[in-house]
Amino acid sequence: MGDRHRRTRTLGGLATKPRVSKETKLRLRVIFLDDSERTFEVEQNVLGGDFFNKVCGHLKLLEKEYFGLEFRHHSGHYVWLELLKPLVKQIKCKFIVKFFPPDPGQLKRGLTRYLFALQIKQDLSNGSLTCNDNSAALLVSHILQSEIGDYDEELDYQHLEMKHYVPNQEYLDHKIIKLHKRHRGASPADADIQLLEVARKLDMYGIRPHAANDGEGMRINLAVTHSGVLVFQGNTKINTFSWAKIRKLSFKRKHFLIKLHDRASCKDTLEFAMASRDVCKSFWKMCVEYHAFFKLAEEPKPIHKTLLSCKGSRFRYRYSNLNRHGSR
Repeated sequence: MGDRHRRTRTLGGLATKPRVSKETKLRLRVIFLDDSERTFEVEQNVLGGDFFNKVCGHLKLLEKEYFGLEFRHHSGHYVWLELLKPLVKQIKCKFIVKFFPPDPGQLKRGLTRYLFALQIKQDLSNGSLTCNDNSAALLVSHILQSEIGDYDEELDYQHLEMKHYVPNQEYLDHKIIKLHKRHRGASPADADIQLLEVARKLDMYGIRPHAANDGEGMRINLAVTHSGVLVFQGNTKINTFSWAKIRKLSFKRKHFLIKLHDRASCKDTLEFAMASRDVCKSFWKMCVEYHAFFKLAEEPKPIHKTLLSCKGSRFRYRYSNLNRHGSR
């Protein structure tokens, strides 16, 4: 009887506890371009676009269309957060520049130019923005002017000892400081504009290489920019397919296909093999987004289905997630 009474009390005790509901909040960590981090708490199934707007609101960023949130896919490669899809799990994102315009110094807002300057600094330090020693020294000299102000030889050397902006910087210290001396009087905002002016002229400005093999099996890298699709061998650009030359972009399994406007003398379809279907699809989507962002704004014509073709897949990318035209 006593045992039965204890069981009843136990069951009764459980009954009085509030039911543990499935967690309704997601905690999403974002790493910003200055390496600061912030955790955002949002509802489960919030749309990616709403979360992105929340992040941009934290920064008080108006020209948000140039940026995106990137995270590591379960397959290992990085992908962009899709604005029209709901978030259903915890992820760690990086807030970075997504679309690199040909002249970032002409961006309207000082905050936007500052964030672009941070992206250039990040690309320099991680080695993705490669350049010759003269360009590297000039870029770092503008960074010094932005961060510590006018030239002071002792302060310059101390700062360069503490912070490394480019690989093998120690061999460039004297050249950097000599160039920094010329920037006297420039404000941090002016220095950022000069940094962007130098960076935009580099071959690797805004380049995010995607490894592939060409039709002959040669290892190359593909990249997309405001002007079209580029082909690199190492850090050397070996071909450019401008948007005007491209008739259709598509992918079939792990093969990325560029169909050019009719060319009498050579093959009009180029094929590149990438690491996997997911990687290929991700690059194809990026190409479509770049075309929409830069070309359709200039030439508001009907979208030709051929450019967006995706062989062997029902997937169709929707331009509406960019929300670009209303924000510029």
